[in-house]
Formats: sequence, C-alpha cells, structure tokens
Amino acid sequence: MSVQPLFTPVRVGDLDLPNRIVMAPLTRMRASSVDHVPTLLQAEYYAQRASAGLIVAEATAISPDGFGWADTPGLWSAEQVRGWRRVTEAVHAAGGRIIAQLWHTGAIAHPDMRDGEPPLSASDVDLLHESVTPTGRKPTVAPRPMTREEIGQTVADFARAARNAVEAGFDGVQILANYLYLLAQFLNRTTNRRADEYGGEIENRARLLFEVVEAVLGEVDPSRVGVKISPMHEGGPMAAHDETLPMVEYAVRELSGYGLSHLLLMGNNTDFTGTPLEPLMGDGMFRHFRPIFRGRLIANVNMTAERGNRLIADGLADMVAFGRPYIANPDLVERLATGAPLADVDWETVYGSGPRGYSDYPTTRQAAA
Repeated sequence: MSVQPLFTPVRVGDLDLPNRIVMAPLTRMRASSVDHVPTLLQAEYYAQRASAGLIVAEATAISPDGFGWADTPGLWSAEQVRGWRRVTEAVHAAGGRIIAQLWHTGAIAHPDMRDGEPPLSASDVDLLHESVTPTGRKPTVAPRPMTREEIGQTVADFARAARNAVEAGFDGVQILANYLYLLAQFLNRTTNRRADEYGGEIENRARLLFEVVEAVLGEVDPSRVGVKISPMHEGGPMAAHDETLPMVEYAVRELSGYGLSHLLLMGNNTDFTGTPLEPLMGDGMFRHFRPIFRGRLIANVNMTAERGNRLIADGLADMVAFGRPYIANPDLVERLATGAPLADVDWETVYGSGPRGYSDYPTTRQAAA
C-alpha cells in the first residue's frame, strides 16, 4: 500500500519532521490575564497535539505595545519565557516540535488595554473591525501613527522576542505578517498613508517587514525562521484592491532571498468573488505563489486529508496546516491516517478559560475506551 504524501517525512530548515501535517496557530485565550504568561494548561494542550510534524504556537505578542488581544500570551518578560519553557518541554517530551509565532497587533488593539492610549499603526486609519478586550469585543478605534523611533523600537522588540523564543526552547519562530495586524497594516496602501520612507511605493511599505526579518535573523538562524503572509480580503480598509496581490508578490519574492525555513500561505478564508483576488480562490493561491517562493511552502485554510495529499503530490505545497480540526482532535494525525471521523468543535468554548473545550477533547482511543 502506497504511503499518503501527508505521512512522509520532510526536512524543513534543519528540522526533520516525521510527517507533513502542521498544527496551525490558534488563538485560544488561555494565558494569564494579568501577566500574559502561558499556563500549565497550555503545556498540556500542546503536548496532546505533539504528533503533528510541526506545531506553530498561537500568536504571541512581542511587547506591551504589540499586545492587543485579551488573555493571549507574550514573549517579552522573563516570566513569559519560563511559562513557554514549560510548554516546549512538554511538547518535546511527547516527541513533538514547536515554533513561536511573533505578533504585533497594531491597530486591532484597543485603548482599554493601553491605559486609554490609542493603539499604534502605520497611519491613523480605523480598521472598522473588532478588538477583543478583557470586557468583551468592542469596535476598533483610529490608531496613532508610529514615530520613526517607535518603528525602530518595534524592530528591536521582534528581535528580543525571537531571542526569548530560543531561550524558551522553541524550535524556531514564525513572523506574523498578514491578516489585520501591524506588518500587514504597513504593507497595505489603504492603511499606510505615510509620507516617509515607510510609506508610498511598494518597496517603502515593505521596509518594516524586511527590517523585522533581518533583525530576527540576527538572533535566530534562517533555517529556524519562517513568515506567515498572504493576500487577504477582510473588508473595510483591509479589503482587496488592485495593489493587494502585487504587494504580496513583491514581499514573497524578496523573502525567497533570505533562506528561510518556510512560508505559511493562507488560502482564501473569505469570498474573493468580484475582487482582484478572485483567481486565487481554492487552490489558486498555492498555484500562484509556488513558483515565486524558493523554499518550503505550508498551505493553510479549509484543508482535508484528501486535499492535503493532492497539494503535496501536485507539488503545490510541501506541508499542510490544519487549524480548526486541531481544536477537537488532539490525535488529528492518527485520525487522518486511519480515516477515523473527526470530532466536532464546541464553539461556545473556543475562546474561554479552563480545560473545558480546550484540553478535555478525547483521542479516538480514549473515546472508544
């Protein structure tokens, strides 16, 4: 019987992975609400999922300025490093590999988490979205444009977080450069109206991304550094326009020159119909970017075993990231390998506290017993 592509080993940077199944980063709001330290509950949760070829840990703030989502973890303090070390040790003891995702929320943050001060971004453009605050979801506000000094400090904060990730025992880092967060806000001409060297032409708007990449590479070998980036259509100021795709094409092409371990590319998680991104729907995203990025490509969004096997067999991806299926299926690798049914997610408990709907989902064997 031939082995399914998903279950063949692959080398990513200097990591040897036993399979090509990646646990995608999933914000679950289980960190300490006061000091943003990962908990023992999170260590248990990730260790349960250690059979993945690679775990990308939940988005993790690089600094107090970068923090902007309630009950999520950080990587700027010694206490946070110690908390993450408990997580990485648990994953490694279970035979897994885990990397940190470095996050600056930018304009998605809310003054409620910043002592009343507005969040920071490229320009003063309200995302017209929602902030997740300690007292619930609230409309975003107009951010304050970052000064050059604050941009420089942010670059240094990414580097410090990368250094802390290594100290915490992570097997690498991933820079979060898409969706609604700071680096994507700089890349987008709608949310970046700056007139200095960080605004205007595509090359200028990508400047912060590459400064961050180079600062992180000063702390971590390229074979342990990846980037998550994709053209997105999120409505409001982050709606796709005629420069959305050329901007990301330029960024991905330049990223190819850094010898990174991987690129995590999201497929369409919203409807691209009628937008300039419509040709990228379905497998179109991976078909388009596969020739542009010279390195390991991880495909994400709406993945199944059948689709993942096909993407790998067709050469459109090297690995496949599963997000939502990992919430209720800690033994997802075994379930996909055997064709066992997937458990359903209890959506009321996805964002919450405690083990319910988090670390209490049974494996197939536990459920059978």
